[in-house]
Amino acid sequence: MQNFPQRGEIYLVRIPNKPKDSKERPALIVSMDVRNQYADDVIAIPLTTNLRAAPTHIRIKKGLGGLKQDSMAKCEQITTLDKSLLIRGPFAGKISESLLSDILKAILNALGAY
Repeated sequence: MQNFPQRGEIYLVRIPNKPKDSKERPALIVSMDVRNQYADDVIAIPLTTNLRAAPTHIRIKKGLGGLKQDSMAKCEQITTLDKSLLIRGPFAGKISESLLSDILKAILNALGAY
């Protein structure tokens, strides 16, 4: 068992909005495992239960990665989070490689590279 966040896992994270304000939400870890093991931060995609379709939103069905509700990965909001902002997780296992591939394509789409 690894004792660091792994690519494809979902964590409850604290996303800072303002210096004294933050929001807690699930987020999908997308950075490579070797980076996750040695860096002080991870690269993550915030998830939302607001199921609004968009070219950079990928649906993750309830149960995948331990989600309790259908959610959307908001790939245009890719962010780097200090590991201290990981509150709880991983929820349960990893999402599938094919779903992770779709999310990585949506990230590239958000960057105008796909």
